[in-house]
Amino acid sequence: MDWIWTIVAFLLTLAVFSYLLGDNPIFRLVMYIFVGVVSGYVAALLCYQVVWARLIQPVWLGLIQPIMQSRPPTETFAVIPLVMAAFLLAKLSPRLASLGNWVMAVVVGMGAAVAISGAVMGTIFTQFQATLTPFDLQVSGGSGLLEGVIVLVGTVTSLAYFHFGARIQPGKAAQRHFLIEGMARVGQFFIGITLGALFVGVFSAALTALIERLIFLWISISTLF
Repeated sequence: MDWIWTIVAFLLTLAVFSYLLGDNPIFRLVMYIFVGVVSGYVAALLCYQVVWARLIQPVWLGLIQPIMQSRPPTETFAVIPLVMAAFLLAKLSPRLASLGNWVMAVVVGMGAAVAISGAVMGTIFTQFQATLTPFDLQVSGGSGLLEGVIVLVGTVTSLAYFHFGARIQPGKAAQRHFLIEGMARVGQFFIGITLGALFVGVFSAALTALIERLIFLWISISTLF
């Protein structure tokens, strides 16, 4: 069985590398297989960890089964996701789609709240704290003062780059204040460094995956022959 899966992996790797010769049916077939496998895995994961664990199991064990056994239910709030799921399924019908609008509003609102709170607490406050920490002499001892100055200048000037406020004067084009414009030019330099570092990270990850696949092909060929 190990040899069979090794040969399958070997052929699939060659099929992906066939894209170097141009788009072809073999490469598209492999992509269809990959998308199908990922979709099936995600669907199974959602059914097992969300639908079954968060909906069917609580409703059955905490609501329906106690009622059938003349016992008080332990999961009375489990009926709320059940009702919301029923209204959400109504969107499959064009005539009943409006019944699920309020559920979509709740889902979108909660998603937006989680995203905003994550951005504020996980990004803005964290960046603010990381910018000020080097200036706390009791914590850093002054060793990271230069690094803190660079981080502070990079943060402020990068934010200034995305400042879109401009003064409008009669007969002249809208222009930003010269201080904001100067800070934006410095921020453009820091943004360029950041994008370059991100590109290097992505490229190095892709190069690592390529090297791993090439080593796999070489080991497979050398072991086979």
